[in-house]
Amino acid sequence: MKKYLPLIIIVVVGVAAIGGSLLAFRSRQSNTPTPFASQSPSPNSLPGRATPTAAPVAIPKPTNLPAGLAVTVEEFGDYQCPPCGLLYPELKRIEQEYGDRVHFVFRNLPLAKIHKNALLAAQAAEAARIQDRFVQMHDRLYERQNEWKDEGNPRATFIRYAGELGLDPERFDRDIDGSAVHQRLSEDQTRADGLGVQGTPTILIEGREMKPEVTNGEGIRKGIDLMLVKKAGGQGGKP
Repeated sequence: MKKYLPLIIIVVVGVAAIGGSLLAFRSRQSNTPTPFASQSPSPNSLPGRATPTAAPVAIPKPTNLPAGLAVTVEEFGDYQCPPCGLLYPELKRIEQEYGDRVHFVFRNLPLAKIHKNALLAAQAAEAARIQDRFVQMHDRLYERQNEWKDEGNPRATFIRYAGELGLDPERFDRDIDGSAVHQRLSEDQTRADGLGVQGTPTILIEGREMKPEVTNGEGIRKGIDLMLVKKAGGQGGKP
C-alpha cells in the first residue's frame, strides 16, 4: 500500500484541481453580466426614472444571420415623461439602423399622477391611430414635448397637431374620448400590470425586460444584438 501512496496522492490532487476549475468556470458563467433584468420580466417600481448611461457587457455584433430574422422591442412609455423624451430619438435611430430586423411595439403607460397631461397625450396618439397616423402623432408628441407638457389643457394643441399631420380634426377630437381609444389604453395597462411594469421608460426585448441602468441607446443595441445571436443559434445560423 505504501508503494502506491504517492500515486494515490497525485490522483486525488489532480481531481481536486479539476473540480476547482469547473466550479470557478461555472461561477464566472453565473456572474456574467447581462443587459436583462431577469430570465422573465420583473417588476419595475421607478416611475419617471432618469435614463442612465451605463452599458451592459459587450456582445459580439451579429453577422451572417438568417434572412428574415427579427426581434421584438416593446416599449412602455409616457409622452410627458422626460426620460422617455430623451430616449425617443435613440429609439428612432435604432429603428433606422436595424430596419426589418427589429419590430417595435409601443405601449401606453401614462403616469397620470405625476404627469398631468400624459393621459390626454396617449389618447391623442391613439386617436391618430384610427386615421392611420399613429407614428406621426407619436413622433410629434415627443418632439414637441416641451411645448405642451405644462399647458393647463393641451387638447387644442393636439387638435392643431392633427390638422398639421393631415388628419380630420373634428373626427380626431371625437375619437380622443371614444371607446376604441379607451379600449386600447386599457389593453396596454392590462399588459403592463401582467408584466409588473410600473415605470417609464421600460424596454422589453423578446419579452425580456432591460435593466434600468442600461435602458439607453447603447444598452438597447447590445440587448438586440444578444437576442439576434440567440435566435440565430436556434435557427441554425452561424453568428
